[in-house]
Amino acid sequence: MKKVIYTPQAPAPIGPYSQATEAGGMVFISGQIAIDPANGEMYTGGDIATETRRVMENLKAIVTESGCTMQDVLKCTIFLRDMNDFAAVNAVYGEYFPEYPPARETVAVVGLPKNARVEISAVAKAN
Repeated sequence: MKKVIYTPQAPAPIGPYSQATEAGGMVFISGQIAIDPANGEMYTGGDIATETRRVMENLKAIVTESGCTMQDVLKCTIFLRDMNDFAAVNAVYGEYFPEYPPARETVAVVGLPKNARVEISAVAKAN
């Protein structure tokens, strides 16, 4: 049976999807962009590292709400509008997985919702 996971500590979905769902011992976390959950506004200024940190904090809030930790994350997918941002995104991302990072791929895309520069989704093992 599918369980829907929601936390006000991460942005509310901007479309017909859940922040995360749990089924079969796995948690599937929807792609997160740099929306501030406090005001629902998209982060629009500054550098890619700050935008990535907001994305990772949103992701972490959902992981935590699901009863997991970041060490339970098995796989992430990173979507970048510009591969020139790879090193900066990678540096921030690595702070959230200091040991035994999950499997991952990073792909360049033409565009992302709300003109985001980075979006990250994840799969974790449920506890």
